[in-house]
Parts: sequence; C-alpha cells; structure tokens
Amino acid sequence: MSAAGSAGFEGEQSPRGPVRPSGLLDLLNVASIVLDTEGRIGLAVLDTDLRYVSVNPALERLNGIPAEDHLGRTVRELLPQVDADPLEAAARGVLETGRPVVDLPATGRTPADPDEEHAWSVSLYRLEDALGAVLGVAVSIVDVTEQYRTAAEAEGARRRLAAVADASARIGTTLRLDRTAYELADVAVPGLADVAAVDLLDAVVEGRRSTLGPAEPAVLRALAVRADDDARDALRAADPPGRVARYGPDRLVTECVRTGRPVMVARVTREDLGRVARSPEAAELLRRAGVHSYLAVPLIARGEVLGALDLKRIANPLPFDEDDLLLARELAARAALQIDNARWYQNARDTALTLQRSLLPSHPPVTGGLEVASRYQPAGGTSEVGGDWFDVIELTGGRTALVVGDVMGSGIAAAASMGRLRTATNTLAALELDPAQLLGHLERTTAGLDQAIATCLYAVHDPHRRRCLIANAGHLPPVRLRAGRPPELLDLPTGVPLGVGGVAFSTTEVGLEPGDRLVFYTDGLVETRRHPLDERLDALLGLLEGPDRPLEEVCDLLLRTLHEPENSDDVALLIARATPPMR
Repeated sequence: MSAAGSAGFEGEQSPRGPVRPSGLLDLLNVASIVLDTEGRIGLAVLDTDLRYVSVNPALERLNGIPAEDHLGRTVRELLPQVDADPLEAAARGVLETGRPVVDLPATGRTPADPDEEHAWSVSLYRLEDALGAVLGVAVSIVDVTEQYRTAAEAEGARRRLAAVADASARIGTTLRLDRTAYELADVAVPGLADVAAVDLLDAVVEGRRSTLGPAEPAVLRALAVRADDDARDALRAADPPGRVARYGPDRLVTECVRTGRPVMVARVTREDLGRVARSPEAAELLRRAGVHSYLAVPLIARGEVLGALDLKRIANPLPFDEDDLLLARELAARAALQIDNARWYQNARDTALTLQRSLLPSHPPVTGGLEVASRYQPAGGTSEVGGDWFDVIELTGGRTALVVGDVMGSGIAAAASMGRLRTATNTLAALELDPAQLLGHLERTTAGLDQAIATCLYAVHDPHRRRCLIANAGHLPPVRLRAGRPPELLDLPTGVPLGVGGVAFSTTEVGLEPGDRLVFYTDGLVETRRHPLDERLDALLGLLEGPDRPLEEVCDLLLRTLHEPENSDDVALLIARATPPMR
C-alpha cells in the first residue's frame, strides 16, 4: 500500500509539516478489516480532482480491475458503463460542504461482470488534515444488486398489477368493437409501448373462424392505433382503422396469429423491420421513426385466435423484456374476451339491424295529398336494435295511412314482432277500417305474439276533406304545424298499448289544410334519463318553430339535436306535409 498511499498527495504541505496521507490509508485498511471481515465493502480514497488514490482488495474484486490500474484515474475513465454523473456531483458536494452522503444509489456494469447490470450503495466522507485542510473523499461501496433486483421485481409486479387493474376498469366499457380496441391501445400507450395497434383477422370480424397455413398470408383489419406524442411519425406506417391489409406469410404479426404465440424482437435490425412492416415503404418509415424494439401478442378468446396486439418502442430507450411480455400477455388475455364479446354482439346487432331495415318501407316522397319524409335511427351506446317502425300506405280515393309504432324490448325478437305488426297493419289498412277499429284488430294480433307490447299511432289523411282521422294506442302525441301558429301537440285520447287489452280505442278527427304538417315520432327521440319528458317535448316544439323548411332538412335537424349518442333506444320519425289533392 505504500505506493498507493503516496499517490496523488506528494508535495502537499501544512503549517505543521508535510501531510501524511499514508496514515489515512492505513486507517482505511484498518477500517476495512474491522467493518468488513468478509471483504464485501469496497473502500477507496479520491483526491480533490476525484481521482483514485487508493482502493482496498474488496473494491478490486467489485470492479474487476487491479488496484494499480485505479490510481490517478476517475470513475468515469475507469468504469465507462457506470453512470458517473450523480457520483461526481455528490463527491464535489462533499468536498465543498463537508456533509457526508450516505447510501447514494448507483447502477451500471463493470469488468467484473460485464453482462449484468449491478447496483451499489455508495457513501462519501470528506478527508481533512489536523488543521482542516481538505485532502479528498473517502468512499465506501456495497454491492446491493440482489436487493435491487428483488425491489425491481416487486416494483415490476406492482406495475403489472396496476396495469391489469387499469385495464379491467378501462377495457370493455361498451360492446362496440372499435371502442374496445381503442381502450386496449390506450392502456398500452405509453406505459408499455410508444406505439400500439390492435388488428383482428378479417374473417373473425365477419363471424367466421380463421386458420392459417404456413404459406398463407394474414388478412387483418385495423381496429385501433395509438402513438405517444414522441412517436407520431410511426403512425404514417400504420394501417388506419377500418382498413383491411394483407400481411405476407413471413411477417412477424402473421407468425403471431398463425401460431397463437407471442413474437418478441428485443433489438430490431433493418432486416427485422422488413418483417414487422407490411411493405418496404412502411419499413423505411419505421426505421426513420426510430423503432428499436418490437412485440406482438396474440388476442385469444375461447380458444380462438382473434388477432394481435402490436407494440413498438421508439422514445422508450429500453428494449422489451420478459416482464414486458408477461404484462402484454395479461393485457391481451383480458382484452381479448371483451373484444370477442363485442364482436359477437356487433354481429348479432348487424343481423337485427339488417332485418329491421328490410322490414321498413320504401315510400315515394309524394303520396296522394301528402309530401312525406322519414328516418330510422338505431340506438346508440350498448343497446341492441329495437322494434320502432313507421309506414306510409296508399289507400283508395287519394287517401294515405300514416303509421308509427314501437315494440317494447330490443334485439331480433323485437324486430321480428315489429315485422309481424307492420304486415298486419298493411293487411288491415286495405280493409279501410276506421283507425280505432284497426287498432282493435291489431290488438288481437299482438296478443298472439310472445309477451309483445307495442305503442302505435294510426292516422288516415283525406286530402279532399282536409282532415286526418287518428287513433292512439299508448303512443306519444304527434305535432301539428300550421302557418302563423306555434307548433302544437295534438290532444288525443292516449289509449293503452297494444298487448295490454281490455280498453277500447277511439278515433279523433284533426283538420289538416294544405301546407300543414304532422310530425310522428317514437319515444327514443325525446326520452332520456336525465331530463323530464315535458322538457324534452318543449325542446321538440322549439326546434319545429319558425319558417317552413324542407322536410328532409327537418328530419336531420331533429335527429342531430335530440337523439343523443348514448341514447339506448332507437328512433322512427315520419313527417308529412299536406298538399292540394290530385285531380
């Protein structure tokens, strides 16, 4: 230790004579023996330039560098893979203030174990001579890698649990397929990746099973893509939501959905990008964006591969590792079930909606003495299609029957009941019955349906007598608009819904001059959970007030303004304007 003991301090003087740092180093060795009988504490002395003056054998072993190679060099020069900035800043602070620093964390790699990241606890103390002159810094170093890894594993487990809990709360809030996919992408970015895409096999979206052979491409439909602010350049290489794209058999996402196993490329090369992207142009865009790590995890529900969660890192400098893979699989497994539920719900809803639309009439814009316009709006939110309908039926003598109704309930059963009621209404209308009589016969038809209850308005317009005969079965009243007068809700006997029975219906005569308008609608247009019905009916009347406008424009205005996106009921809307009778 004599050579090490004199290095860096020769020539320094004090009023009492030359400083003897070798005595300090002897003390350092004694401390090493007393405090570290097993040789686990690394000890060192740094001069005021933060260069090594001496190290003990334990530090030689920790660093994997002989003692003589330490002398005269700084930590930064000796250990380039250790983050030296906080260590040097702390040492300068100790030199300036004299206040020691205890348990300063440090991480990095040393020649003793170049392939593994280590963690150390570092303490620093200022060294002074008898007169208080600053000589340097004494450093003690303890390897705490095991504790660090244990804490890191615990933090990783906590992070995964937090992410899974977050996913449970945020994924599957609706049964909309695209919304569920976006919720998964939002959970993955930025906590797990800088770019996330959710893609489903196109056959799966259409309700068919998909099995890929080794030489088959994957036909994927993009549902959602999300990028952190620092990674938006990569979006140019992504398939926009809604687009169907074909990925070759050699692409990594194809391998993922074909095998049902994750594919991870911790450090992406240019060649890897060619297998990540769909095309060479997209691969070049990813390269320019700085994609350096890639992970694809299959979305599997009920034993079927639905698609993949595609993850990329750009701004996050760390490559994907096994902990990231574990978290991605947990998120994908949780989201896949929600996506599968949304997929089957959407398929059922599309089927019911197709049935519903096929049962609604296609009427001419002018019938007899009426100009008519109509709309059907499916329910928003998570509800299924309902049983709302309207009809315009030509009768003899230039007369026209106007019908609007609402079967209570939703889904295919409600749509099927609606279809039977509409067919029965058309058949009964051909008999030219009084509206109240027609509703009485329709009541008996409803009684034959399985627990079906429906509301209905049936009106017959006679342009020659300039009147409408209207009967009501539990439905909301129509609105009449006349030039120079405010819109009015017609005062009709409400009656009871079809299917209730026991109460006779009545017919009311309402005048309808040329230019007058009648607005028929179902309750989905005006009823909400947040507003009283009277308030919503007033809003309807307010929108209808003012100068005469094209009927199509009025239909769009009412739906756009009154039918809220989250409304769980569908809407049928029918507007008729009286015209002079045809001769």
